[in-house]
Amino acid sequence: MSDDYWWEPPLAGTDEAHLVGALDRLRVTFRWKADGLDSAGLNTRIGASALTLGGLLKHLARVEDTTFAWKLRGESPGEPWVSAPLDDSDAWEFSSCADDSPEYLYDLWDGAVARSRERLAALLEDGGLDQPAHLEWPGRGHLSVRRVVFDLVEEYGRHTGHADLLREAVDGRVGEDPPGGWRPVSGSNALSAGSPLNRLPWGSPP
Repeated sequence: MSDDYWWEPPLAGTDEAHLVGALDRLRVTFRWKADGLDSAGLNTRIGASALTLGGLLKHLARVEDTTFAWKLRGESPGEPWVSAPLDDSDAWEFSSCADDSPEYLYDLWDGAVARSRERLAALLEDGGLDQPAHLEWPGRGHLSVRRVVFDLVEEYGRHTGHADLLREAVDGRVGEDPPGGWRPVSGSNALSAGSPLNRLPWGSPP
């Protein structure tokens, strides 16, 4: 497989490799849909919806930190989430993002994804997908790491569909996958050699 399509999961791998690969392919597709925009583009809305690409970057950064810090490990998700006026509606992410710079929003998401990959890799080395996560369903027991990661795949699938429509409204960008050779151009570390967005996070291609 060509490095031009570095986001593709293995053609034939383990259950773990395919699950993590599917999540990372969705992350990359979402990042491509959101990439390269100014504040006006990141704050574009469609109809009555409050969703914006900037809001999705901020919301999914929160989801990443909450999932891999608290849901899996029982740890604090850290800032800016601990000090933010959060509730179950997710409204704060989609209202406050209008005051954030594009670079801040791209870096917020990129940093959260990098932390998530490190945290998940550590868990997979120490117990695998079937070990219990910290998150508990009262009266039914703890979710497995596998279930929590699958839930995040579902979350990204939903919001990448939202990003499809929002990006088309901004400048007409459409498509299921990034073009061959794509690399992110937004954010302070997007094009650096060490950026987690510029290498296969689940191993070498087959």
